[in-house]
Formats: sequence, C-alpha cells, structure tokens
Amino acid sequence: MSEYLKAIIFGIVEGITEWLPVSSTGHMILLDEFIKLNVSENFREVFLVLIQLGAILAVIIMFWKKIFPFQFNMGKENIIRKDIFSMWFKVIAAVIPSAIIGVLFDEFFEEKFYNYQTVSIALIVFGVFFIVIENWNKKKLSVVNSIGELSYKTAVIIGLFQVIAAVFPGVSRSGATIVGALLIGVSRTVAAEFTFFLAIPTMFGASLLKLVKLGFGFTTQEYAILFFGLLSAFLVSLLSIQFLMNYVKKHDFKVFGWYRIVLGTIVMAYFIC
Repeated sequence: MSEYLKAIIFGIVEGITEWLPVSSTGHMILLDEFIKLNVSENFREVFLVLIQLGAILAVIIMFWKKIFPFQFNMGKENIIRKDIFSMWFKVIAAVIPSAIIGVLFDEFFEEKFYNYQTVSIALIVFGVFFIVIENWNKKKLSVVNSIGELSYKTAVIIGLFQVIAAVFPGVSRSGATIVGALLIGVSRTVAAEFTFFLAIPTMFGASLLKLVKLGFGFTTQEYAILFFGLLSAFLVSLLSIQFLMNYVKKHDFKVFGWYRIVLGTIVMAYFIC
C-alpha cells in the first residue's frame, strides 16, 4: 500500500474519531497495529500527534466567529468581543491541569499505557460511563445552556476530566470532557462546543511538545506523508464536527457508549486470541 494512501487513511480515522467521543488516540494506536507507515520511528511518533492539527484547523474555520474576539468593520468602529476573551480565559484555565501533567509525565504515560490493554479497557469503562450518565441525566435539567454561562470553576472541572484522557489512551479527550460537563449540569451542545475550543490549545501544545522533543529532521517524503494526513484529517473533520453538532441537538451520547463497549471487547478478544 502506498505510504500516501496510508497517511490518508490515518487522516480519515483522525478526522472522524477526534470529535466523536470514541477516542482518536485509541483508534490511532489500533490502526497503527494493522497499517504500518514505512517511516522512521521518530517521524511516526510525530505524525500520530501532528495529524491532529488538521482536525484543529477545521474547528478554527467552522467556529471562527465564536473564537476570534476582534471584529473589523471597514469605515466603522472596530469591535472587541469581551465575551470571547472571557471564554478564552476559561479555556486556558481548563487546559492548565492537563498541560502540567503532559509536560511532566508524557514519556512515562506513553511507555506504560500506550498499548491495546489500556485502550480496550478504557473504551469499555468510559462506554459504560456514557450510558449510565445519560440515563441519569434524563432526570435533571441542564443548568448551563450557553458558553457564556460557564463559570471558571466549571471550566476547571471539565479540564480535570481531560487529564484522565491525557493519562489513559482510549478514554477520549472529547469523551472525558463531555462526560465531565454532563455530570455538572452542562447541556450537550455546550459540552460539545467547549470541548472543541478546549482542543485548540491542548493539541497545539501537544504538537509543540512533541516537536521540541524530536525536532524537524525528516525526509521530503515524510513531510509529504504528513501533508496528506493533515489534509484528509481536516476535510473529514469538517464533516464530523457538523454531524456531531446536529446530532446532539436531538440525541444523547449512549450510541457512542455502546460503540465503545463493542469495539473495546473486540480489541481485547483479538489480541488475547
């Protein structure tokens, strides 16, 4: 199989799983078991992280008006959106716990937990959480129904759930933050949106950390492989984000919980047998 085709497949999987609460890292680790990129080990490690930047670009483009605080009007007074600045301060507050954990223990977590056992168990356990929490959530009303209603305390609590995903691949960064948000009364739509915004500094930080660690010394072909992966992740993310935002308006997340349980069970059975 062409290395470029492999990169496109990785990008498609990243674009789908990054935003749906099914664990992109878990899926990438599993995909790497079956489709091996014929590249240096350092590049492979960088590729599996940097490919997320394609997904992030999709968020930036789709939510530009909600995340860019400056509004420039030709011939009129420019506007500074204080509510967007406030949102970003909350995002930064939420990112701090996982950033500290990532900088201090990134290599340790990769060595100990980046394997099929951890991925399959995390898929199953958080799948069960989704189903239980959604059943419980039906009996209560959401108390936070817009990004502007998020308090710093709520944002930090959601960020603490992201730490779980930073430690255990298979948990799902979006899944962990959405579960955390639902538990403390945030609506599904706001939980999904805040998860998207939280991903921007989180993934840029993770990519920067990986590049600082491994550098840029790759071949021309490897850079081309990265380009195809980024492009496919970006294009597929545009569709995935639109799907999820439409889906959460009418449905709960239990279907993703069942998917996680089934996939985790299949993965565990495959490697054991």
